Amino acid sequence: MIWDTLKKPFLILAPMEGVTDIAFRQVVAHAGRPDLFFTEFTNVSSFASDKGRFNALERLQIAPSDSPIIAQIWGKNPEHFAATAEALYELGFSGVDLNFGCPDKNVNRAGGGAAMIKTPELAVSCFRNAKEHTNLPISIKTRLGWAKPEEYVGWLSTLLAEHPAALTVHLRTKKEMSKVPAHYELIPEIIKLRDEISPETKLIINGDIKDRAHALELHEKYPGVDGFMIGRGVFANPYCFTDHVATREELMELLKLHLDLYEKYEFKSYEPLKHFFKIYINNFPGASDLRAKLMETHSVAEARAIIES
Repeated sequence: MIWDTLKKPFLILAPMEGVTDIAFRQVVAHAGRPDLFFTEFTNVSSFASDKGRFNALERLQIAPSDSPIIAQIWGKNPEHFAATAEALYELGFSGVDLNFGCPDKNVNRAGGGAAMIKTPELAVSCFRNAKEHTNLPISIKTRLGWAKPEEYVGWLSTLLAEHPAALTVHLRTKKEMSKVPAHYELIPEIIKLRDEISPETKLIINGDIKDRAHALELHEKYPGVDGFMIGRGVFANPYCFTDHVATREELMELLKLHLDLYEKYEFKSYEPLKHFFKIYINNFPGASDLRAKLMETHSVAEARAIIES
């Protein structure tokens, strides 16, 4: 099982919608890959339907540099969780992660993501159906609760009672989003809960983790944590899984690589690529002007021409 091969403390790039696609994962791998990648989340109902299967498979594309990689899925239909989990082994994934924590309003309105916190019986049913239909290890990513941090006791206990291979806890509630600091003060209690209910479950902490050095610092303080997941930290530093301090030239080369990969995979829309420009172009003279020019472009070719000039 992939989770048993990772040495503590292992590092993971957090699954982020519209960010951790096949192109950006390769950029991060080039800069310095984490121990484990996750895909963006895929809707199990889309995957289980003839109409949505093609788009779902596009989201589940993987490159050689991605391995090992976990497929993250979401939804609310237990049978669809089963059908999707069963198919993921053949697609080359090392595991399946159930998204029970996404705070997006549309996802929650559909009953998925963090909405599962309010329907624990359904969450358990989805987990069991997925687990029964695949040989891949099943993990879960979630939050402390829906509204109050103290909800973690009942919610995480319910999940741990199912003995997932790994449990990632974003140390905020759904309602807190990312508006408050992550509740690091709860880590000791969460470790204790894991040790009491499912000591074999790998515990991963997510929320406000900046880089490898920060993760190692936290691990020294909380050695019971098995791994750390970095999300927004990658926007501040695409080399966050290493100790390397990137030069401006190295960041520009990463941007060129990202452009090449975006073109290679023929993404349908160019606009989402613009969200990445701030990762590579910042904190040097003329950066804001260059970034402004790139934001006015409409194609990879136009962006490449501005960079080369």
